[in-house]
This record gives sequence, structure tokens and C-alpha cells, in this order.
Amino acid sequence: MQLSTAHHDERLTAPRSWWGIAVMTGLAGALMLLPLGTLPLLAGLVGGTALAGLLVSSYGSARVRVMNGALAVGDARIPVSALGEPEILDAEEARAWRTYKADTRAFMLMRSYVPTAVRIEVTDAADPTPYVYVSTREPQALVAALRAARAA
Repeated sequence: MQLSTAHHDERLTAPRSWWGIAVMTGLAGALMLLPLGTLPLLAGLVGGTALAGLLVSSYGSARVRVMNGALAVGDARIPVSALGEPEILDAEEARAWRTYKADTRAFMLMRSYVPTAVRIEVTDAADPTPYVYVSTREPQALVAALRAARAA
């Protein structure tokens, strides 16, 4: 078995403004605990900021990778041999495939803060998933890596 040299690795991190919201959440926690004293105020600030920061970090930790002949999207691993031709979606087409064109059986890794995406048909007859929708900031690089992996 030959391993593919095609490689793509992208992390869909949350926008900076979401980190500002996490800090504001900590400030709100501190203000709610202000009547109880200084120590609860600090606990609310640190705890609220840390909890909100963990939520932002976990949501923004989605990875899109093409390695060893497989597309790894979040927790899913799909061999490129089970995928058809990838289609680059601009911002308008990506919005359409996220909304009214979406199929409920599709596997979708959507991030609203990433305007572009790639849609790939699933060609495996045993798989009921019609396509894979992947938000990506680098659609050309992802498509190139998928094509290279399939050719290898």
C-alpha cells in the first residue's frame, strides 16, 4: 500500500471578535458577583473568562486535513477513493449549500465565519451520505490536495 504525499492541514479558528466576547463574558460574571465582595468578583472574572475562552477554543479547533490518502474533517475520516470531484464554492454558493440547497443526509463541517467552502460528492455506493460540505479558507489548496491524493 502506497501512502499519498498529498497534504493539506488547516485549522478553522474562531475570529478575534469572539475572543473579545469571551472577555466580556468574564466581565459580566465579575459584575454579577460584585455585591459579594472582591474575591467573588475576581473568581467571576477569571472563571467566566476561562469558561468562555474554552468554549471559543473548542469550537474553533476544527481541522481540515488531507493526509495518507484520506480527507480528515473534524472527527470524520473519508478515503479519497470514496470521493468524487471537489467543487469550490464562493461565498454566495456556500451560503446556498448551507441553507436551502442542503441535504440533511450530507456530512457538513460548517463555520459561519468562513465564507468559502468545498463540496465533494461521495461516490461510495454503500454510503448514504450524498456529499461532504467543508468550510475552508483555502479552497484551492484543499481541492489541489484532494486531486493529488486521488492521483497517487
